[in-house]
Amino acid sequence: MEGISFGNEVLPKRVKVDNGSEFISKILDKWAYENNVELDFSRPGKPTDNPFIESFNGSFRDECPNANWFFSLEDAQEKFDIWREDYNGFRPHSSLGDMSPNEYIEMYQNSPNSLVMAST
Repeated sequence: MEGISFGNEVLPKRVKVDNGSEFISKILDKWAYENNVELDFSRPGKPTDNPFIESFNGSFRDECPNANWFFSLEDAQEKFDIWREDYNGFRPHSSLGDMSPNEYIEMYQNSPNSLVMAST
């Protein structure tokens, strides 16, 4: 778990997760405890507790892992990176006024009403 980091070791106070096997491991629990990060589990069988991630997970699963063969970890990482670049850089999102996330950030990061924090 030492590979989990966020920039300059700035970690979230809480991470919302479901009850999937990847999130109930002792290693993740130990990492969260040692880094003072709360794991906020959704209620079992209640994907509506976190609809945004459920929607994202469905899109990602259908368009990347289910649509590709992976021949190595490096191959998987390359295909995931390509998918992520398309998802964030080019694909319009209805929740963002049919802009890509990158376009949305660019348009609003310097706005006085922006919720996006621009780095200085």
